[in-house]
Amino acid sequence: MTDKFYHVASFEYVADVQILKGKLESEGIPVFLRDENTLNSDPLISNAIGGVKLLVYAQDKERALEIYNEVRAYALDDFGNPVTCPNCKARKSEVYYNRKGIFYKLFPFFEKRKYKCLNCGMITR
Repeated sequence: MTDKFYHVASFEYVADVQILKGKLESEGIPVFLRDENTLNSDPLISNAIGGVKLLVYAQDKERALEIYNEVRAYALDDFGNPVTCPNCKARKSEVYYNRKGIFYKLFPFFEKRKYKCLNCGMITR
């Protein structure tokens, strides 16, 4: 029997995923980290390979997403306030990078920061 995995989230650095990994494991959910060892040996290639990916078994997807939404950090503006979506007024946004084009894939730090609302999916600056 083959096990199906669900990709919960990607993180730029291995240290960023450790808190969520510990929380999920303490709740009895097995966690798998893809590209963890690669980024431990060379963290500068994180953007090139898409960071470290947190995977859970497909049957644990709903519970894992519930826990992730409880502990995740939402995007903050320059004054430390949660970014508010102009469309639905939700205060649950994440930093979003499009990374279209070879230039932004090679030099991701030149791309302007955008925010993606986790409620309605709108992308704003």
